[in-house]
Amino acid sequence: EPSEETLPLNFIPASVTAVTGQLKSYIGQPVQSVTRLVTSIGTTAFDTLRPTPQWLLASQPVPPVSNDPMMDPDKWEQRLDSLLGDPGTSGKLRFLVDGERFFPRLIDVIHRAKVSLQMRLYIFDNDDYAIKIANFLKNRSQDISVRILLDGLGTVGAGYAEPGYTPGTSRERRGSVTLFLREQSNIALRVVANPWLQGDHTKAIIIDDETGFIGGMNIGREYRYEWHDMMVEASGPVINRIARDFEVAWKQAGPLGDIQALVRTPFDKTIEPEPEDYPLRVLYTKPGDSQILRAQVAAMRQARQRIWIENAYITSDLILYELIKARKRGVDVRVILPYENDSGIIDRSNALAANMLLRHGVRVYVYPGMSHIKAAIYDGWSCLGSANFDRLSLRLNKEMNLATSHQPAVDELIKTVFTPDFDRSIELTEPLPNRWYDYLMELIADQL
Repeated sequence: EPSEETLPLNFIPASVTAVTGQLKSYIGQPVQSVTRLVTSIGTTAFDTLRPTPQWLLASQPVPPVSNDPMMDPDKWEQRLDSLLGDPGTSGKLRFLVDGERFFPRLIDVIHRAKVSLQMRLYIFDNDDYAIKIANFLKNRSQDISVRILLDGLGTVGAGYAEPGYTPGTSRERRGSVTLFLREQSNIALRVVANPWLQGDHTKAIIIDDETGFIGGMNIGREYRYEWHDMMVEASGPVINRIARDFEVAWKQAGPLGDIQALVRTPFDKTIEPEPEDYPLRVLYTKPGDSQILRAQVAAMRQARQRIWIENAYITSDLILYELIKARKRGVDVRVILPYENDSGIIDRSNALAANMLLRHGVRVYVYPGMSHIKAAIYDGWSCLGSANFDRLSLRLNKEMNLATSHQPAVDELIKTVFTPDFDRSIELTEPLPNRWYDYLMELIADQL
């Protein structure tokens, strides 16, 4: 089994990757590149001109938590049909919390695969655990079709970053995992260009066009052993949506991507619903289409009883404003933030966000460690996946979330994620210490 030192070396820094990615997108995906630029400028102008004045809410008292009935799930789903222009799909979900549950399940399903494996990831790291997975995929590529789609900046950035959690795993020599995956294998691999430093933050894995995994985990040691995170195993007709979306993203990352993406490839293994399947939605962030943001803002405004959120990156002023407004009308609003974060800038911005929410009566919990889970419950509707509550995830990057009003699935999410994480976390009773430069960090975080 190769060690880290056998990785093919590629000393192209992230800054060069950004420049080459921009040029690649101009040549291969000019429409996509221009669309992303227009989206970036337009959303910046829109968010700047649309005020979210939290200070105006300060004079409003914090009421007791309401006992009002939850929003009607059927009416809510009908509203989403209209808001999104999509009736949704169906399937089943299984919540796999932390690497100890997800990775053994993933390896087992890939081991049993008979036809194909498709992986769409933001990061495929070059640490010891990632290389073990890479070797496994290279071996499997001798027997089944393996296609891997990786974000350029995400993977390069992770490959050059120092491991910050497990002692004794620092890389003496950094190498290119993309070269390693291609070396002596039948893996088909494409790297997503990053026009205007925007990327594909989706984490989606499809096996035999029958089983899918969606969530927050990439391939790397921290996801297997260190971070608190979640992937959702999906089955049923929802796989049709996830697989088709992979095909479009795969074509866009190839030669003449904009043209290739216009050619629809029929999905030759359409999955029909089973009696036990229930309604699901696939929500996206795409250039010019912020479904994940629109749906969750609407849910925040519609919720009558509870809004429970766990997310590592809450920098959106709009999201903070809507959470405070919900609390001021009596909704039980709770937010779980991690004690540790992989970004110092976000750490300080999160501290200010926590203090602001606390001042307005929101219950804020600090998870002991790094929680990378991205999940939310609005009354009886759950939404979870790859999207953070920051500008990149809500406006610019490509993201994928799953949502459902199916009560047993929502109850299971509460049981497996929110109840244990509330218990593990420390609820804030007084503001976190802050410094003058935290406000500068917040201004920077608002653009991330």
